[in-house]
Amino acid sequence: MLKIGLVSVSDRASSGVYQDQGIPALQDWLTQALASPFATVTRLIPDEQAEIEATLRHLVDEEGCHLVLTTGGTGPAPRDVTPDATLAVADREMPGFGEQMRQISLRFVPTAILSRQVGVIRNSSLILNLPGQPKAIKETLEGLKSEQGETLVPGIFAAVPYCLDLIGGPYVETVPQIVKAFRPKSAQKPASA
Repeated sequence: MLKIGLVSVSDRASSGVYQDQGIPALQDWLTQALASPFATVTRLIPDEQAEIEATLRHLVDEEGCHLVLTTGGTGPAPRDVTPDATLAVADREMPGFGEQMRQISLRFVPTAILSRQVGVIRNSSLILNLPGQPKAIKETLEGLKSEQGETLVPGIFAAVPYCLDLIGGPYVETVPQIVKAFRPKSAQKPASA
């Protein structure tokens, strides 16, 4: 079964100043988008690089998460250190994920170029830094669709299941109406009943 770590990085939410919206948004989206069974492990932590690094290492190395999604802390402000922490624990960077997230966000705001989101591999796990706002989380994962439901710009999650295949993770199926996972024909399995 797919195990997903969900990490919301926010000084204010972690100290109770306001309620975290990132983890609930991620859980809601995953429940709608994944056809395969999955379990989540959640963490709400402050913008402290050492704590972010320790959390990512723990989720991958101890909890055995195949996929870790972070939300928050990806901008240019001094306290935005999620990408720095993610790169510090990485074995390899996957630059296409950050590039595609910025491409999607640029459709809405010119300040998308200020985002420093990254995707990395640690051991046999994929770690992705997502935006902090629920609407932007959905857009980057799912992509942009026309009013008729056709995909105009693919979301990053379309590539996640095949990436997990390639790094030794479980075979993951998605709900195509939400996000259609792409795999080459040679890597596809018959749809489960």
